[in-house]
Amino acid sequence: MENGLSKWKLLALLAGLWVVADQVTKYLAVEHLTAAFIAEQKELLERGLANPVPVTVTPFWQHRYTQNRGAAWGVLSGAGEQFRVPFFYLVSIAAVIFIFSYYRKLRTEQRYLQIALALVLGGAIGNAIDRILRGYVIDFIDWHWFDPHWLRSSLHWPTFNVADSGITVGLAMLFLEMLFAKKPAKAPAEPAARKA
Repeated sequence: MENGLSKWKLLALLAGLWVVADQVTKYLAVEHLTAAFIAEQKELLERGLANPVPVTVTPFWQHRYTQNRGAAWGVLSGAGEQFRVPFFYLVSIAAVIFIFSYYRKLRTEQRYLQIALALVLGGAIGNAIDRILRGYVIDFIDWHWFDPHWLRSSLHWPTFNVADSGITVGLAMLFLEMLFAKKPAKAPAEPAARKA
């Protein structure tokens, strides 16, 4: 009898919770950070319906509605739609295939890696849902540093969402695992039998 969750149940539970959290927070971002929730989301920025005043959470953190048509940090956002849309679909499919093939090889006791891959999967699916439904990803978490007196603008981390945070944390966990995981020691080779 197996104790605890199987690795596949853990993947489904954690990735599923991450997708739900991502989609709910994006729904709330559209509802609270745009002037007209009923309007077609795609047109919010073009029609000027996004709330120009961000909602401050802390001095370093605010919520600001943005539409990211590119990859992380807006990479490829200026690329033509004929290239960008199929490219992101292919990247999403490749990421999911890679995660499942790597996850399948994990042993039950490798919980750390299971959690890392579940976070990446949940984030990838969350952003893929946005791309399929809207053609862009909703970002709303805006971290920044105080404005120094000599700098005219604040130092901003690129705006992101819950899916992005799952991908980032999961990839950081995988990277740390690569750096610090102890490799199993190789067994000493047995001496060859002496010829008589």
